[in-house]
Amino acid sequence: MKKAIVLGAGGFIGSHLVKKLKKEGFWVRGVDLKYPPFAKTLADEFIIGDLREQDLCRKVIDAPFDELYQLAADMGGAGYIFTGDKDADIMHNSALININTIEAAWKNKVKKIFYSSSACIYPEHNQLDANNPKTAEISAYPANPDSEYGWEKLFSERLYMSFSRNYGMICKIARFHNIFGEECTYNDGKEKAPAAICRKVALAANRGEIEIWGDGKQTRSFLYINECLEGVRKLMDHPEFHGPVNIGSDEMVSINELVNIAAKVAEKSININHIPGPLGVRGRTSDNELIQQKLNWKPNYALEKGIKILYDWIMEQLKKE
Repeated sequence: MKKAIVLGAGGFIGSHLVKKLKKEGFWVRGVDLKYPPFAKTLADEFIIGDLREQDLCRKVIDAPFDELYQLAADMGGAGYIFTGDKDADIMHNSALININTIEAAWKNKVKKIFYSSSACIYPEHNQLDANNPKTAEISAYPANPDSEYGWEKLFSERLYMSFSRNYGMICKIARFHNIFGEECTYNDGKEKAPAAICRKVALAANRGEIEIWGDGKQTRSFLYINECLEGVRKLMDHPEFHGPVNIGSDEMVSINELVNIAAKVAEKSININHIPGPLGVRGRTSDNELIQQKLNWKPNYALEKGIKILYDWIMEQLKKE
């Protein structure tokens, strides 16, 4: 039986990844500061601990695991990343986690590592046009991310690639583009746009009003969790290609359009009140040419289908409150 360790297993993507690995027959150790908040972990072993602490990292990465997945990070939605109030924490905490992780993995001869980077690494100047953003993997340099979160992710990409070059480690890197789905955070200030909008629409009356930051014409793409994990596993199983590679949808929508999709699945008419707030780049979607070329695969799950699943799940949570 193959053994895997998932760092950040208490988070949204990490907890879903544990489920997928278990279905594929892995023995799984999960590590995080907390257990998954919405469902019991399926990990064979779950260790509560702070990966910023070197001793903890050495304790949990204590064997030549077949696969290590590093998803732990200090992160959140636009309200957390783009205000600037948490920049020091984001840089310090996430960098420490990755430095500790790669050292422990190297010393214990972990066979294969996956690092979850982000679309936030792409230069701000390539994403000023809401209708024509540039996010091909090669466009990451010259570097100019619009947030410290993006800068830390870019640093950590290079950290893993350096260990790969110098020590012969297999390090796979994917740049996630706005992953969403059930069991994600939706009401703690760190929620992403799909969950925040679904919650607002769910709480609003028919023909009611919700608040949206900016003019709502900023564009993004959003990838349903199951497709994200399928892409991750295809990357990990590829014998030669290591990335970095985008894992995201190329179905680009404006935030106003995202509200309309959520309203449609809720069978409501919703008015939007545009207010000032942190926005991030003007436009972003996933360029999927490289992943299709290298892995012969790209996501194709319709956004509305995923939003329906998320909306129904959030409705269930609100009924429990």
